[in-house]
Amino acid sequence: MVEHLEVEGGTLAYELSGTGPLVVLAHGMGNDRAAYRFLVPQLVAAGYRVANLDVRGCGESTATFASYSRTDIAGDLVALVRHLGGPAVLVGHSISGGAVTIAAAEAPELVSGVVELAPFTRKQSFRLGDLRSRTYRQGMGRLVRTGLFGSRKAWRSYLELAFPGRRPADWDADLARLDEQLGAGGRMRTLQAMGRSAPADAGARLGDVRCPVLVVEGSRDPDWVDARAEGEAVVAALPGGLGRLAVVEGAGHYPHTQFPDETAALVVSFLREHAGA
Repeated sequence: MVEHLEVEGGTLAYELSGTGPLVVLAHGMGNDRAAYRFLVPQLVAAGYRVANLDVRGCGESTATFASYSRTDIAGDLVALVRHLGGPAVLVGHSISGGAVTIAAAEAPELVSGVVELAPFTRKQSFRLGDLRSRTYRQGMGRLVRTGLFGSRKAWRSYLELAFPGRRPADWDADLARLDEQLGAGGRMRTLQAMGRSAPADAGARLGDVRCPVLVVEGSRDPDWVDARAEGEAVVAALPGGLGRLAVVEGAGHYPHTQFPDETAALVVSFLREHAGA
């Protein structure tokens, strides 16, 4: 059952399921809460109350917000946790990986732990040598075309690259569903706005986080030349001892969808340690 929360500028849609300590899920750009369709049942079965959010501008949430930065998404997450009665562990993918970092820094009393899945949390640096990586070069090119031209074809092409090897059984149907969604109601404008939002705001708050953090990277993520090195850099920017890195071998930018069992095992282990149940 879909529930709604009014926040400044619009309405957020989310689904709430299970009982136990609260876990809030926030997906990446160009997607909706169905990105966690394989993870939610496993978290509920493990004894957690799961709030699966349509991030502002996505899914059934309002698509007319004034801005779509990581700081904006973080504010929505804090409002949702406060509404549901925290504390909570926040799980964020890609742009939302940066958002959960900001939320943890801004509201430490409401956030007991953070999981960042393939996160864009740090200011990105570019070196000409990076272009020697064919996969990275292709991924960036497809993302640039998506951002500049609002091309759904370029976004579909990026997703095909971001899911190397293994794909979920419902891949074709889900790709068609997302493509239709991006073609209506201003959802592509949301994706473009998120793509223009730099992660510097999240990177600036890494040192202010006071709760445990799990960073999960896919070893074949096309968004970085070296995904492990990116994850290590995120952990290094956190206060000492708070962060740890796990790498899902063979996964691209969507480990929770491509390798849900492996990702769920990592998340549940983290939750057992830091959220009870």
